[in-house]
Amino acid sequence: MALHRDIFWVGRQWAVTGAGIQAIDQRLRGVLDIEIARLWDESLVQSRRAKPGVNAEDFDKALTMARERFPETPASAPFLAQLKAFGVIETPVVHPVLPAMQLRAEGRLARFLPQWRVRR
Repeated sequence: MALHRDIFWVGRQWAVTGAGIQAIDQRLRGVLDIEIARLWDESLVQSRRAKPGVNAEDFDKALTMARERFPETPASAPFLAQLKAFGVIETPVVHPVLPAMQLRAEGRLARFLPQWRVRR
């Protein structure tokens, strides 16, 4: 994946961008990148640091810069905790389950099937 357009810090091997921590070497195609939501996941951070060829000093500096820029708790977390305490949020929202589409064209030639169009 290409580097995000918002670049906050650039080291020798790592960059802190609007997407999180990204490897500068684009030949890796984003394999070692860490997105913002997973910056605080210690198991993921340790697994990335243990990869061969990773400059640990540069990685640690990028991690501290990213954690300073993107704090762990989102701004809405205290508000949600207050809503739960007051009993406003009681049950999780359940989304309706839509039936799966079934294709009934097996064994038929496509040119003999009726065509459909989306009407506006």
